Amino acid sequence: MATSTSLAAALPSRVTSPGRRAALSCTTSRARPRPHPARAVSSSGPRCRLVVTCNAQAAAPISIGQGTPVRPTSVLVVGATGTLGRQVVRRALDEGYDVRCLVRPRPAPADFLRDWGATVVNADLSKPETIPATLVGVHTVIDCATGRPEEPIRTVDWEGKVALIQCAKAMGIQKYVFYSIHNCDKHPEVPLMEIKYCTERFIQDTGLDYTIIRLCGFMQGLIGQYAVPILEEKSVWGTDAPTRIAYMDTQDVARLTFVALRNEKASKKLLTFAGPRAWTTQEVITLCERLAGQDANVTTVPVAVLRFTRQLTRFFQWTNDVADRLAFSEVLSSDTVFSAPMNETYQLLGVEAKDILTLEKYLQDYFSNILKKLKGLKAQSKQSDIYF
Repeated sequence: MATSTSLAAALPSRVTSPGRRAALSCTTSRARPRPHPARAVSSSGPRCRLVVTCNAQAAAPISIGQGTPVRPTSVLVVGATGTLGRQVVRRALDEGYDVRCLVRPRPAPADFLRDWGATVVNADLSKPETIPATLVGVHTVIDCATGRPEEPIRTVDWEGKVALIQCAKAMGIQKYVFYSIHNCDKHPEVPLMEIKYCTERFIQDTGLDYTIIRLCGFMQGLIGQYAVPILEEKSVWGTDAPTRIAYMDTQDVARLTFVALRNEKASKKLLTFAGPRAWTTQEVITLCERLAGQDANVTTVPVAVLRFTRQLTRFFQWTNDVADRLAFSEVLSSDTVFSAPMNETYQLLGVEAKDILTLEKYLQDYFSNILKKLKGLKAQSKQSDIYF
């Protein structure tokens, strides 16, 4: 097999040169992502235009000498320390895959991934020259990565992903799995959703064998947002909007991902994973109150306040990224339904609906375990020096 050095040398300089973020077939600019009118339509179908032109067809495959075939069980998980990424790693290891995890260099190493049996490699999507070496000997890339809250959305979620996808194509990766957001194609006014949609189109245009999975929401996120504050008698933040979200357990997302990975029918497909039922914020809070056995201190933020705050932050350059994230919050606080029928997906993957964990069961197990621990410690939920 060719070494990482020789493979990197064969890649276009725009990917391997330090300090360069431009994609192979793209030109970057300092302009902000364009809204809906910027999406162009050509004879070959819709195209996204964001900071760069989403058309990977110009990035022709690069001929790198024939090397030793890689094992189909060789997987690289990008974003392995995140809420979803760690479940993907855990599932892959349980199913016998040889798992490599791409994580950013950081003071606290991801030792738990090594303890599980995965190999950890350091790289940074915002530094494209660090990517090629991580792909040597990899058959499948599972992309769970997303930018940190303090980063501009485009740095990792667009520029970094373009570099990763181009490297994957150039180095002959056999399968690319990408997690996106449900209905991202319907909200071009939201930078994060527009970026996800453009990335979908970019992957489809490369010719890679891919599976794109759109997600609605994670059950795990509800613990910190609602369950813990209720137990600690702290304020729970919500909105007055009737948004409904079909939350799914990340363990189920990981399990279905590998079912799709082994199913040829899921090749070059766009799938949506949604939980058994869509919930409003108030319904989730009511469920948590019942299971916790105490009332929540709910602070309601009107959707109009979110809209006003978003518009206000647009006036200042240093708050533009805040406005981008508020735009996403505004969509989540609208009357949108983040759900999708799953019958066809279950049939395609050969999965039974009854095997998907419900939100009631997930939260019931959580509160049951926590309350049992609190009782054992003879503690009350309002104690602020106990954390779970």
